Amino acid sequence: MATLTQLQLESSSLNPKAIFKSYLELAKLRIVTLLLFTTLTAMIIAADGIPTLSLLIPTLIGGAFAAAGASSINQFIDRDMDALMARTARRPIPSGRIQPINALIYGSALLAWSVLILGVWVNWLAAGLALFGGLYYVILYTLILKRNTVVNILIGGGAGAVPVLVGWAAVTGTLSYSAFILFAIVFYWTPPHSWALALLVNKDYTLANVPMMPVAKGESTTRQQILLYSIQLLLITLLPLPFQTLGPLYTVSALLLGLGLIYRSLVLIRVADGAEARNTYKYSTAYLAFLFMAMILDRLLL
Repeated sequence: MATLTQLQLESSSLNPKAIFKSYLELAKLRIVTLLLFTTLTAMIIAADGIPTLSLLIPTLIGGAFAAAGASSINQFIDRDMDALMARTARRPIPSGRIQPINALIYGSALLAWSVLILGVWVNWLAAGLALFGGLYYVILYTLILKRNTVVNILIGGGAGAVPVLVGWAAVTGTLSYSAFILFAIVFYWTPPHSWALALLVNKDYTLANVPMMPVAKGESTTRQQILLYSIQLLLITLLPLPFQTLGPLYTVSALLLGLGLIYRSLVLIRVADGAEARNTYKYSTAYLAFLFMAMILDRLLL
């Protein structure tokens, strides 16, 4: 592990381009992109088509700022834990590329700008939901749940589901049962996805004393829980058809994708190794993207 002096030298030698890149890394752009995709999907379903650019652009910008801001504040809070784990030790704060106070200011400013943009150019319900999502992630998940209970992902995963509510509220100015079905889909997708990752980095979480499911309950129990939540997820993804939120194209896609996730979960139980945990994690990531793509195609083509 690098000494403090080495980290300070590394930080002081950064050029503006490297600093900019570090702040983008702090925002976790891949996660932001996935959350924006779910927001866009909710907007298309709510609008029964492509929303106007005057609504779409500020909603996506505001949503991006909210997600990036919450991620930055999360890393400010978790900087001590991140320094202990090989997977996170090279993040901008523990590596010394960004000072903790700068990350906190950056994240807080992004969250504030998100509320302002959504409130002024979209509506205040969307702005309030974005703020709620950010605080949910930072306070409920990061500060209260993550280090203290095995249900951290079960409850904390709701933060990642809030963007669909933001997208729905941006279009309609209200929330409906259809919006909450989309929320439930992301909510129930989060545990199997996150637990598959936790299996891969179990040693890191053990070292940092974070009670993720594999640490607190063991890897065997975690694999069983991934299967159980995959089954629940499949059932929930079929709800849009009887509630007439989406049609047959989506329903067939949801069924096939859900059966695929259940199959991967069964294989993970039978072949309990890191390679299968990685396969399940990768499939679950692609699963959500393809599921929401099916929602968009169902709404636009049928």
